Amino acid sequence: MSLFIKKPLNQLLAQATDSETGLKRTLGAGNLIALGIGAIIGAGLFVRTAAAAGEHAGPAVTLSFIFAAIGCAFAGLCYAEFASMIPVAGSAYTYAYVTMGEFVAWIIGWALVLEYALGAATVSIAWSEFLNKLLGGAIPYEWCHSPFQKALIGGEMHHGIMNAPALIVLLALSLLLIKGTQESAIVNSVIVVIKVAIVLVFIWVGWQFIKPENHTPYLIPADAKPALRPDGTTYSYESVWDHGWLGVVAGAGVVFFAFIGFDAISTAAQETKNPKKDMPIGILGSLVICTILYILFSYVLTGVAPYTDFMLKGKEASVAYAIEEYMVGYGWLANLVSIAILAGFSSVILVMLMGQSRVFYSMSVDGLLPKVFAELHPKFRTPYKSNLLLFVFVGLIATLLPGDITGDLTSIGTLFAFVLVCVGILVMRKSNPDVPRGFKTPWVPFVPIMGILVCSTMIIGLDSITQLVAGIWLVIGLVVYFFYSQKNSQLRKKT
Repeated sequence: MSLFIKKPLNQLLAQATDSETGLKRTLGAGNLIALGIGAIIGAGLFVRTAAAAGEHAGPAVTLSFIFAAIGCAFAGLCYAEFASMIPVAGSAYTYAYVTMGEFVAWIIGWALVLEYALGAATVSIAWSEFLNKLLGGAIPYEWCHSPFQKALIGGEMHHGIMNAPALIVLLALSLLLIKGTQESAIVNSVIVVIKVAIVLVFIWVGWQFIKPENHTPYLIPADAKPALRPDGTTYSYESVWDHGWLGVVAGAGVVFFAFIGFDAISTAAQETKNPKKDMPIGILGSLVICTILYILFSYVLTGVAPYTDFMLKGKEASVAYAIEEYMVGYGWLANLVSIAILAGFSSVILVMLMGQSRVFYSMSVDGLLPKVFAELHPKFRTPYKSNLLLFVFVGLIATLLPGDITGDLTSIGTLFAFVLVCVGILVMRKSNPDVPRGFKTPWVPFVPIMGILVCSTMIIGLDSITQLVAGIWLVIGLVVYFFYSQKNSQLRKKT
C-alpha cells in the first residue's frame, strides 16, 4: 500500500461535526485572538530579540522581524484557508494527511513536536530566568540552569545541575489544561491584557531614551569588534551569517520563534464554536497585532542599549537590563516588566502545551500514536493522559537543555511545518477545488510559493548544528513510523 495514502476529506468533515464524543466546542473569535497573542508574545520577543540582535543582526533586528513576518503572513493565509475548510484538531498534520498523504503527515506531525513541545520547554526556561531575575538572583545558578551551562560569578565558575523552576511551571499549567480549555482560555486572556499593556508602556517610555548612535551603523559591519560573553570569551562577527544582510536573514531565523503561536490556534479548531468564520480572524488578527508590536519593541530595545551588551549581560533578561542600565529613573518599570513577562511566558507555555496535546490527540485517533494520547477525561473532555505524558517529556528537556538550543530547534520545526502547509494549499486547489471554504488564500499560487521560499530561506539561515539535530530527530521519527505507526494506521486497516 502506498506511503502516500490520503485521508478522505469527507471523513474529516464528519469528524468535525461530532460534538458529542469529541472535544468540547467552547471558543469564539475573541478567545482565538487572545490565544494567538498569548502564544506569540513571550520568550520570542523578550529573549530572542536580544539574542538575534547580539549575535546576527544588531539594530537591524527590526528588519529580521519584518522578514520573518512576511514568511508568517504567507503561511498564515494558507493556515487560515485550511482551518476554515477542515475545522478539526491537528493543525498542519491534519492538513497534510488530506493533501499529501500519511507519510508526509507523519513527518509534519513529528516536526510539530519540535515546535510545540520544544517551544514550551524553551519558554519555561525563559520563565525560570525571569523568576530568578525578579527574586534578585536568589535561586542558586546550579538549580536554574542546565548541566550544559556554566558562568563565571564572583570569580568562581558555576555549573548548572537542573532547571527546577521550569519544571514547576510546566506542572502547574499542565494541570490547568487538564481542567478544561475554556478555563485555560480565560486565564490566558487575563494574562494577554497584562503583557500587551507592559509592551506598550516599554515602547512609550523607552522611546525617549533611544540614542541614535546605537542605531548606527544599522547593519553589523564585517569588521565589527568582537563582543564579550559572560564566560569571559568573545563572540566574533566574522561569519557571513553574523553581519550585514545575511545577518538579518539569520536573525530572522532566530526571531521567527517570536511568531510561533498563531498557527497553534489551528489546533483548537475542533474546540471552536464557529471555526469557518472565527479561525481566519484568530489566525490573521493575532499575527497582524503582534507584528506591529514587535517592530516597535525591537526598535526601542536596540536604540536604548548597544546590541553588544546583549551578549554580555542582557541576553537572559534583556528588557529589564536595558531599563535598569540605560533608562534612569524607571527602575520600577524593570520590576513591573519582569512580573508581566513572567505571566506572559506562562500563557505561551499554556498554548504550546495545548497545541502539542491536540496534535498528539489527532495522531492517536488515526492510530499513528498509542491510544493513550487520545483518551479524554470523563468529566472535562480533555486529553489528560496526553497532557501528563507531555509534562514528563517537556519537563526533562526544560530541566536538562539550555534555551538557545531548544529555541532554534523550535524555529526549524515550525518553518518546516509552514513550508508543507503552503505546499498543501497548492495541492488542495488542484485536488479539491469545489470544497466549501470559509476563507480563501488570495493570489494563489503566488502566496503559497512565496511562503515556501521565504520559510526555506530562514531554515537555511539557521546554524548547522540545529539543522543536524533536526535531521537526527527526523530519522528517529522515520524509525517510529515504519516500526509502529504504519502497522497501526486506522486508515490502512479500513482499506
